[in-house]
Amino acid sequence: MQARSVPEREEEIQALVSVLGRAVGARCRVLDLGSGTGSTAERILALFPRAKVVAVDFDPVTRRIGETALGSWGGRLTWVDADLRRADWVERLPPGLFDAAVSTTALHWLEGRTLSRLYRDVAHRLRRGGILLNGDSLAFGPDAERLRRWARRASQEWDRDHRSPGESWTEWWRAALADPALAPEAALRAARFPPPTTARHGLVRTPDLSGHVRRVRAAGFREVEVVWSRWQGRLLAAVR
Repeated sequence: MQARSVPEREEEIQALVSVLGRAVGARCRVLDLGSGTGSTAERILALFPRAKVVAVDFDPVTRRIGETALGSWGGRLTWVDADLRRADWVERLPPGLFDAAVSTTALHWLEGRTLSRLYRDVAHRLRRGGILLNGDSLAFGPDAERLRRWARRASQEWDRDHRSPGESWTEWWRAALADPALAPEAALRAARFPPPTTARHGLVRTPDLSGHVRRVRAAGFREVEVVWSRWQGRLLAAVR
């Protein structure tokens, strides 16, 4: 479903693990923000046999699917139920510093003030020299209307020519929420994300690329650059 909804996602994750390996090496402790079903965590654990990942997500349905499918990965994967929109999310993490914090197609749910606080929280939990990698839709600024229009057109063409088989976002969620095995998690999800919250996907006023860069620098990160991009889909890297 993710590959169909975000066709460039595989390229993005490949770039993320490539940078991660160069930045912190195979023996690393990684914080996965908005981990969902754990697809990024799974890739990291498979590629780096000495890595450990703490996966944070507030959606009980996707987290249950991830926990059931991946378990603890031999004690190397820890699941944390925490809402990144709340100031106390970081208190739910296990103690100690991380070598890296990663996120893929998740932080677009956060508005400006919440995102600023999140980046500060992450900076406090990363070791000196640690890295933040955020792969997401990081939009062009307000003065780039033609670029934004071209990007939309290119995205539509890429989606038409490279669409993966499988369910759409809507079809996948309809099936997941109807699965009797996930009934308790579906009920909890409805309580945590009542309408119109669940209908706002993609409509949150998240900052554009320059807004992310400004907030990351203000949080205390030194080197901040885009290290991979496909139009507005980008991987932003920042060194603590």
